[in-house]
Amino acid sequence: MNFRDLTESDIEVRVGSISAKGCSLLLYKDARCDMGILDETVGAENWQRRHYECKGNLFCSVGIKCGEWIWKDDCGTESFTEKEKGEASDSFKRACVNWGIGRELYTAPFIWVKAENLNLTDKNGKQVTYDKFAVEKIVITDKRITALAIRNTTKGQRVFIWQEGN
Repeated sequence: MNFRDLTESDIEVRVGSISAKGCSLLLYKDARCDMGILDETVGAENWQRRHYECKGNLFCSVGIKCGEWIWKDDCGTESFTEKEKGEASDSFKRACVNWGIGRELYTAPFIWVKAENLNLTDKNGKQVTYDKFAVEKIVITDKRITALAIRNTTKGQRVFIWQEGN
């Protein structure tokens, strides 16, 4: 079973670490992206999810009907907001990666945005930015990211461009 590659609109971008010199960015997908890809690939009636606890960790099992039900599982971690909901969502997304949905995100390059391309603010002695970022263009070849461009949508400018081999 093959799931399509993620597109620019499937991928979210968030700030990873930040300093006076700039910030790193991380690429991720949300649970609604996974649900949509499952629906379009296997049909809404041919997949399901279940959550269970094992040794204090919340796991999600995603089943796909392939003649019989086949299940793949993974555990999640709590988020900083709505910890139980975040843990359930994270375990679901990780179980979907086991099926191959969005696995290409693990091939992303290190994304660094220089301070001059950000609106940096000092908050309690630490640098912060409230800028928003989006994937402007992504090229995926054989389930690997081979080119990527990121836009700072707050400033309205491209702030990162990368191509494999350059």
